[in-house]
Amino acid sequence: MRIALCNEVLGAMAIEDQCELAAALGYDGLEIAPFTLADSPHRIDAAEAKRIRGVVESTGLVVTGLHWLLVRPAGLSLTDPDAAVRARTLDVVTRLIGLCAELGGSVLVHGSPKQRAIAAGETHATARGRLVEFLADAARVAAAHGVTYCLEPLGRAETALINTVAEAAEVVRAVNNPALRTMIDCSAAGATEAQPVPELIDAWLPTGLIAHVQVNDPNRRAPGQGAMKFAPIFAALKRHGYEGTVAVEPFDYVPDGPGAAAFAAGYLRGVREALA
Repeated sequence: MRIALCNEVLGAMAIEDQCELAAALGYDGLEIAPFTLADSPHRIDAAEAKRIRGVVESTGLVVTGLHWLLVRPAGLSLTDPDAAVRARTLDVVTRLIGLCAELGGSVLVHGSPKQRAIAAGETHATARGRLVEFLADAARVAAAHGVTYCLEPLGRAETALINTVAEAAEVVRAVNNPALRTMIDCSAAGATEAQPVPELIDAWLPTGLIAHVQVNDPNRRAPGQGAMKFAPIFAALKRHGYEGTVAVEPFDYVPDGPGAAAFAAGYLRGVREALA
């Protein structure tokens, strides 16, 4: 089980400095938000991807994957009524899947709530149908690159489309491609799911549909900076032999990004040592 840091936590810090700090704090890797690399991250070429990968690996880290996929460029949507918009979005996602593989990552996390909105005047079923169609295409590309594309359940305050692991699992099963799976974000799960996160893990990890975990408190701060207890979560992951990545992804940085990253690293090191 690897612990990665979501790199946007470190703000405008250069990738070289991000890696040095994350390595010094004891992280195993970076989960990269593509918009932190370039305004048009889908246009990063193979040479630049090789350079970035070299920077990360020179510090002993690895790129574990990508998340926050559709922040840039603007105007993307999986569910827009305009087929041209959906096609452009698929072109961007296709390139990001290739970028993930070039960087050495193994998983892409598809959250992007604004880009899966239900259009005005349309039904939930229509938007879901477009989502399924899009993800089927993305899964085929992911399979060709040897990576896994994960549909992220998000809280109802962020999106009306796919809020629970059960809803995401229905989509994954409908697509029926092993390259498409789902994941657990502790903050979203804590706010939305009926079960506590350890029970959610017990219920879903054995299905093989869970490929990734992000750790954060329902208050949107780092693990250990809120009421959620992460020792039972890590115990559940260990109980089921989870060998994937656990990515630290706070949204409210206290006292700041580097401070939140440092707090989470120390807190999770204690949790893991207690379970060893």
